[in-house]
Amino acid sequence: MQFIRVNSTAALFLLFGTLVPMYAQNEKQQHPQEQAQQPQQRAQQPQQQRPQQAQQAPKQQPQRAQQQAVAWQQKRGWQQQGAWQGQSTWQGDRAHQWGSQHRNWAQRGGYGGSYIPQASFDLYFGYQHWFRMHALPTIYMGYPRFEYGGVSFLLVDPYPESWAENWFDSDDLYIAYDNGYYLYDRSYPGVGLAITVQL
Repeated sequence: MQFIRVNSTAALFLLFGTLVPMYAQNEKQQHPQEQAQQPQQRAQQPQQQRPQQAQQAPKQQPQRAQQQAVAWQQKRGWQQQGAWQGQSTWQGDRAHQWGSQHRNWAQRGGYGGSYIPQASFDLYFGYQHWFRMHALPTIYMGYPRFEYGGVSFLLVDPYPESWAENWFDSDDLYIAYDNGYYLYDRSYPGVGLAITVQL
């Protein structure tokens, strides 16, 4: 009696053991397109979860003759359209109402300064390449000047009144290009300060 029960149990295991793999194989044969799409869908999922800023390709910078950039700098081309006028001290370059005192490059009539070579820009600049100045910027032509990545920049926007006076030393900063250069502070997303390459 016990021998018959063991055999019938073994027969059931044997039966299910052959039916399940056959069913799975049959499913693969009936839906080959769905099976082929699944790895692609899985590969696309991480991209969909990335922030929109990371998906956007950086804008390619045009090139400009150095003579044109020098002439624009000498004329202080960034001061157009009621833009911020330089001050003689770091404290004087702090905004009182940043929203109305700030000007982007389009509002200034466009960026007319020198460009960083694209290969160097890709290596040292952009959101993934942050830095700290570690020293108070010096005032040059009435604007704070700092160096990063072998390039000298002028900060031609006031820094927001809500930022700490030592943000240049305590916060993670990066430089991005959007029809002109901007300095960003990771502690204040979306606030870009207009900067120009200083020759």
